Amino acid sequence: MSPASIQTIRPARNICGSLRLPGDKSISHRYAMLAAIADGETKLTNFSTGADCASTLVCLRELGVGWERKENSVSIQGRGLALEAPGRPLDCGNSGSTMRMLSGILAGQPFTSELAGDDSLSRRPMARVAAPLRMMGAQIDMGTNDRPPLRITGGRLKAIDYKMPVASAQVKSAVLFAGLFATGETRVEEPVHTRDHGEIALRAFGAQVNVHGKGASMAGGQRLSAIEAQVPGDLSSAAFFLCAAGLFPESELIMSGALMNPTRARLLDVLIAMGMKISVTQLEELHGELVGTVRAQGDDLKGAVIAGAETAALIDEIPVLAAIAPCSRDGVEIRDAAELRVKESDRIAAIASNLRRMGAKVEERQDGLKIPGGQTLHGAEIDSQGDHRIAMAFAVAALRAHGETAIMGADAAAISYPGFFATLESVAQR
Repeated sequence: MSPASIQTIRPARNICGSLRLPGDKSISHRYAMLAAIADGETKLTNFSTGADCASTLVCLRELGVGWERKENSVSIQGRGLALEAPGRPLDCGNSGSTMRMLSGILAGQPFTSELAGDDSLSRRPMARVAAPLRMMGAQIDMGTNDRPPLRITGGRLKAIDYKMPVASAQVKSAVLFAGLFATGETRVEEPVHTRDHGEIALRAFGAQVNVHGKGASMAGGQRLSAIEAQVPGDLSSAAFFLCAAGLFPESELIMSGALMNPTRARLLDVLIAMGMKISVTQLEELHGELVGTVRAQGDDLKGAVIAGAETAALIDEIPVLAAIAPCSRDGVEIRDAAELRVKESDRIAAIASNLRRMGAKVEERQDGLKIPGGQTLHGAEIDSQGDHRIAMAFAVAALRAHGETAIMGADAAAISYPGFFATLESVAQR
């Protein structure tokens, strides 16, 4: 393992400062994909600097989409609804978001394409997105046990009324994107509300999307128009710094330009219930997404039980909430989170294993974890398992550990947040 992939974290005595967050990963993916099939040139600022969103751009170029990038600004030349057949497999890297959501667009293209990824992505199940796209008329072949690569032969699609068996914002977006190419009105209903960035992005590009209860619908054949937009700061990235602040009663952190979408801001409610003081000011709406400035102050953290719809809403934030759970007063219990088993790593197992390395007691369950509070952590060698959220979560936990902690495979953080460790160091006081 190269030295660059090992990051040493020393204990801190406080978290204090201000920062501006990188562009939201979920929104960056969707804006780039819709820009590719819109009419005209889309200009995006604060586009995610993570490797996952770079994978989306690479795939779009293989599909004949021209784009230019300067630091975190991207200009994308839309091709209307017609993309070019790729000359080779589309490399999605580590990005399940790229593979799942781009599948929806490729299902409506009159050619065959193949989507592949790295070793981690090649272990992630894709049947959930293939099922509705097949119902719409696409031909999709997959590898062993419904794993990548995906081979998609698209064409004329028909609208469906699809009730999702499992909540997934990526699958919902994929079906709605495919609905642009379908004859009739496509409707998707989810068991619990998930993030609605796909619906908001479609509207931003000019599509008419109707939202009703837990469902969304849209007519096929709509054309999209290019936009100029600033991507809001990534609240999932903010979670690591908010939880770091929560570890220290005297901490104070200010984050400007943060995404405040109600389907994503549940984390703030949980941290407030655990005892943190959090306020949001300067709220404004940008292309349908709420953005604001977050001010967070630490306190002695209580415990939390995360279950049901709340688990779905916090699926990306659970690793860091679990990592700081031993330092809370009453501990944290996580239920209904079996989805974490099939992320970039088996996150339930990775969290349990690494907390035990740091000396914590953990009860690992098939669909969650129970982590008692009032525990003391010690420095350890952490195995990120190549998972960006595990690497970053345990860097946060290490701030309250006794002794130094080595994050092995720390370079995985670049998948979503290349500057994470430098930013964490900038607000950690010692």
